[in-house]
Amino acid sequence: MMRRYILTGAPGAGKTTIAEALRRRGHVVVAEAATDVIGQTPQLEADSAAFLDRIVAVQRERQLAATGALQVFDRSPVCTLALAAYFGVAPTRALVAEAERIARESTYERRVLFVRLMGFITPTAARRISLAESERFERIHAEVYRDLGYELLDVPPAPLEHRVAQVAEVIAAA
Repeated sequence: MMRRYILTGAPGAGKTTIAEALRRRGHVVVAEAATDVIGQTPQLEADSAAFLDRIVAVQRERQLAATGALQVFDRSPVCTLALAAYFGVAPTRALVAEAERIARESTYERRVLFVRLMGFITPTAARRISLAESERFERIHAEVYRDLGYELLDVPPAPLEHRVAQVAEVIAAA
C-alpha cells in the first residue's frame, strides 16, 4: 500500500529544507512544482489562471510518476487551492478537477505535516514575499486544508534536525 505524505506550509517556513534533509536520509521526496514553474516560465505569474493550471499539471505529473511505498510531497494541489485563495481568484477548472480527483482517490494521507514559519523570510528568486504576507498565506493555507478535512500536524519553529526528526517520526509510525 502506497502512503503519500504532504509536507507544506507558507513560503519561507523551511519545508523544502526539511524535504531535502529527508531525501538525504533516503526518503522518496517529490519536489515542489511552483518554484520550478516560476523558474521555467516566469511570465506565467502575470496570468494567475495559467500559473495555477501549470502548477497543478506539474504536481499531477510528479505525483503519477513518483515511485516507492512511502513518498513525501513538498506541497500538493490543496496548496494550489490555497494559492488561488491568497491571490483572491477563483480556482480554475483544472485545479478543481485535480482537487476532486485526489479527494476521490484518497491520494494523500489525511494527516498533513504543516511546517510553521520561523519568524523570518529569506528572499530567493522565486520567493519574493514579506513575512507579513507569508503569515497571511499561512492562515489561508491552514484554513483551506482544514476545510477539506485534513488534519494538520504542526511542525513548529525549531532547529532543522529537530524538525526533520519530528517529520521522520510521523511518517515512520504510520
